[in-house]
Amino acid sequence: MLTYLAVAIGGAVGACLRYGVNELAMNVLGKSFPFGTLLVNILGSFVLGWLYALFSSGVLAVSPWRALIAIGLIGAFTTFSTFSLDSVLLIQQGDWLKAIANVLLNVLLCLTLAWLGLKLGSMK
Repeated sequence: MLTYLAVAIGGAVGACLRYGVNELAMNVLGKSFPFGTLLVNILGSFVLGWLYALFSSGVLAVSPWRALIAIGLIGAFTTFSTFSLDSVLLIQQGDWLKAIANVLLNVLLCLTLAWLGLKLGSMK
C-alpha cells in the first residue's frame, strides 16, 4: 500500500510540474510550437535515464524512490521518458530491430490513434 501512496504523491507533484513547465514555456517562448511538451519530454527522458543509472549502480535505493520519483513523478511529468528509456535499453542490449520497431510503432500508432480519437470525438 505504501508503494501506491508513493506513486500517487509523485504523480501529483509530476503533474503539477508538467503544468508549470508548460505554462512557463508558453509565457516565455510563445504558443507557436508545443515547446512545453518538448521541454517536459526532454527533461523527463534525461532524468529517467539518470535515475535508471543510479538505481542500477546501487547509488540510489530502488525502494521507495523508484515508485515515488521514476514511476510517479516522472511518469506523470511525461510518459515519453519511459518510451525513450525502453528504446535506449533495447539498443544497449543489441536489439536494434526491436528498438526501431518500438520507435516506429509508438510514433506511428500513437499519432494515428490521436488523429482517430480527434475524428471520433468531433463526430456529430
